Amino acid sequence: MNSERLVVLPAVATRPVRPDDLAAFERMWARLSEETIYRRFHAPIKRLSLKLRRYLVDVDHLDHDALVAVAGGEVIAVARYHRCADEPGAAEVAVLVEDAWQGRGLGARMLRELASLAGHRGIHVLTGEVQSDNLRMLDLVQSLLGPGSLQPGGTVVRVRGRWVRPEGHPTVIAS
Repeated sequence: MNSERLVVLPAVATRPVRPDDLAAFERMWARLSEETIYRRFHAPIKRLSLKLRRYLVDVDHLDHDALVAVAGGEVIAVARYHRCADEPGAAEVAVLVEDAWQGRGLGARMLRELASLAGHRGIHVLTGEVQSDNLRMLDLVQSLLGPGSLQPGGTVVRVRGRWVRPEGHPTVIAS
């Protein structure tokens, strides 16, 4: 899949995560495959613990923020960042797209919007880890951050790069 391909998703709106999204996250969790959960969390998580529930919705909209994609009143995707404590201009990012919505460009859209939001908060370097066999995510990361952003290391590829907003790309500022 070419993740830079423009995919029109008219029924999908993105917005900042809110504390009242918890029930929607629980419903989305029930619609995720084991593989999707494993790809996102690098572990076979069976249920949402209290700690994970809080993590999903408790953000400060500065050092830790998240955007959700909503369709038909349901959360179908989430992208988040955590500012690195030892490097304030960098943040670890992650994205999760519900199985039925994968392959439509939503992950790329979410990461671009998240990168734009983070950039407005002084975060210009994006980091993360992707499983080395997660080819769709690796393709997405390369398309957004460039081929030099991937640092293979066995079963996990480390990601580190700058996203530069392309000319004409809309600025997204969520609060």
